[in-house]
Amino acid sequence: MFQFSTTSAMIILFAFYGLTFLLTLRIGRRQENADSYMVSSGSVGFSMSAASMTATWIWAASFYAAASSGYKYGLSGAIHYGLWGALMILFIYPFGRRFRKLAPDAHTLAEIMHARHGSASQLMLAGSNVVGSVISLMVNFTAAGALVDILSPLSFVQGVLIAGVGVLSYTFWSGFRSSVFTDFGQLIAMVVAAVIIIPIIFFKLGGPELFEVGMVNLTPEQASFYSPTAILEQGAPFFVAVLAYAIGNQTIAQRLFAVREDLIKPSFITATIGYGSIVIGLGMLGLLALLAGVEPINGDLNNLIPQMAATYLSPIMVVLLFVMIIGSLSSTADSDLSALSSIVMTDIYGKQISKNKPNPTTMVWVGRMTMVTATTLGVIFASLKLDILSMLIFVGALWGAIVFPVIASLYWSRVTNLAFTSSVIIAFLLFVVARFELLAMTGVVAVFFEILATIGAAVVIGLMSFGFFGRRAGLVIGALFGIFLSFYSIGFLRDYIVLLASLTAYGASAFVCTLLTITSKKPPFEFKTIDERVVEFHAEQPQTMENL
Repeated sequence: MFQFSTTSAMIILFAFYGLTFLLTLRIGRRQENADSYMVSSGSVGFSMSAASMTATWIWAASFYAAASSGYKYGLSGAIHYGLWGALMILFIYPFGRRFRKLAPDAHTLAEIMHARHGSASQLMLAGSNVVGSVISLMVNFTAAGALVDILSPLSFVQGVLIAGVGVLSYTFWSGFRSSVFTDFGQLIAMVVAAVIIIPIIFFKLGGPELFEVGMVNLTPEQASFYSPTAILEQGAPFFVAVLAYAIGNQTIAQRLFAVREDLIKPSFITATIGYGSIVIGLGMLGLLALLAGVEPINGDLNNLIPQMAATYLSPIMVVLLFVMIIGSLSSTADSDLSALSSIVMTDIYGKQISKNKPNPTTMVWVGRMTMVTATTLGVIFASLKLDILSMLIFVGALWGAIVFPVIASLYWSRVTNLAFTSSVIIAFLLFVVARFELLAMTGVVAVFFEILATIGAAVVIGLMSFGFFGRRAGLVIGALFGIFLSFYSIGFLRDYIVLLASLTAYGASAFVCTLLTITSKKPPFEFKTIDERVVEFHAEQPQTMENL
């Protein structure tokens, strides 16, 4: 297999991060402004917003996990990953418009929860975001380490360290503005590389004839486009997980609060199409490897894409792929750093420590120190070398516990703080019990969790229908789907623990939240007070990014 020399690998890495750093100098030190550091003052234009959303969501998992999905599940694997990931971006925009309407000057969803319920709900949502973003950093740095380890004499740890320091170097000073500004260039590099590299590998492996001669390497399940195994083990759990990402992931919410309000819909629809097109193509690399009988080095699916590149591409093309993957994981890692900084700046320092009276300069430096701490944690945790696809589904399912309480709180005036916090805690505990099988999934216990999971499936379909077609459609479609599914789920879902646990998080949180809400005697909440309670931390606005 082809490998860069140590010198060549270092030159490419330092050139990439050095050029990115120089680009961010255009933003420079014009003005230290907390709002700009977190959400660019809510004035990002269409092209920058759509590009940033697409680049941010095309991360390490989009390469490694999409290829893993195609390799493990065959014909439908790559479709499952790319299609449902794209649907996540589309899912958020109807609810996003509601969030922006209620609190135009918000910086995080947790900040809105503080205005709606108080500190407990805010910290619960902020805490889940911190955990998710640190894990996301870990995943991206893991991808960098695997890439460098396969394609150069440098070690895995050295690759992780270079990526961590590189991303921190250009994000540290300008925060979210750096992330958005660099995303555009990184997306262009990813698109060009994908359009060139995927066809080259396809024809190197034999072109159309590969599908004829390579089918013998597929099991009957892998050869079926409608494989039940692929749907139940990959498609359905990932579908459920990514919908939770739409609500629980601050990198998504941050772009929602940053884009001009009138551009939310076109920006998110464009990002949906762009993401789906690119990632489904990337997932096909895993299918091609399966058809060609390629065995991942050390049995680690994270090594699959670097291995394919080193085996079948010319040195120039390997450089292009190298830059493409580094760009993809960097665009998401810098978004994670920006998301974490905004959470700590707003939800911890701004709301809890300074009690809505923050010092703007101190606030910005709190964000910068958060980035340093998060990068350190991400690098340390990356050494665990966990499977990227498994981590993605786990985090998304974990976030499933907050989806219904968050959305319900911003549409249903009777939802209380007790209903929110209790439903999230109970759903989280039940998710852990099911996911790690702390109780044997047999008999009455299994039936109990299958009922909750059935409710969860109805909630997922109902929320999607509600977002696009309104409340009545959401209630009717969700209820009908739940009734229909109940005839098949009882006695069946216990054999698919990942899916069972994911849906349990949705079902338990929805059931508890609804029960406590309808039995509460507290007066309805006045939604107009949310905007009054959200504090814009710095009144003076810097130059916008609308025309960048």
